[in-house]
Amino acid sequence: MEWSDGTKELACDEYSLLAKSKGIEFSRPRYERIEKIPFIPLEAELDSLISGTGPKTATVLQLLKETGARIGEVWILRWTDIDLENRIVTFTPEKGSRPRQFKVSAKLASMITATAKKGLKVFGNGNIEKFRRNYEKQRRHVAEKLGNPRLHQIKMHSFRHWKATYEYHKTKDILHVMRLLGHKSIQNTLRYTQLVDWGTESDYTCKVAQTLAEASQLIETGFEYVTEMNGVKLFRKRK
Repeated sequence: MEWSDGTKELACDEYSLLAKSKGIEFSRPRYERIEKIPFIPLEAELDSLISGTGPKTATVLQLLKETGARIGEVWILRWTDIDLENRIVTFTPEKGSRPRQFKVSAKLASMITATAKKGLKVFGNGNIEKFRRNYEKQRRHVAEKLGNPRLHQIKMHSFRHWKATYEYHKTKDILHVMRLLGHKSIQNTLRYTQLVDWGTESDYTCKVAQTLAEASQLIETGFEYVTEMNGVKLFRKRK
């Protein structure tokens, strides 16, 4: 099989249990996992996927970007888990993680509001693997349209990798990242948090706000306040 050694090891673990229960003789092969640094996309690349996919997919991707949640946690979200008035999303944990709450942007709250209510779950009762395949199809279309082959490498879990790396770079607080991801062990967090070179000051996009409304809009779209000069406020965000 064209699997990684880690996947082959997990498959053998499962088959070993089946073989033991059925009395089947099984000589388990040995595999050595190779630790790889996950692909960390640029924020602009994530945004291009969000803007280039359909409404449902875009809403899911925006949730993944803002919260760093797993796709499984997003997929089981119920309408009762979302307080649209206060823009609070509560995740039921999976894989032994901790439950978490996030304050999401007005943009994301609006996207969720526009989602059709067809049942208890926000994104319906469809098959998650079918959704994943549909995402890959849309991703391929966006990558070809923009001429950016790097987009092919962005899996839905890449949004979680990006969020963890971005938050650690911004805060230098590994415990903050651990709580954000819902990990119970800091060792798991260290696997997700990669110390990458995010570039220099030239990698920032700068914006000016002259009114409170403009400042609020910039903050909601990810810009951070820097300073005030000549009566206007300066904001920046990484490209």
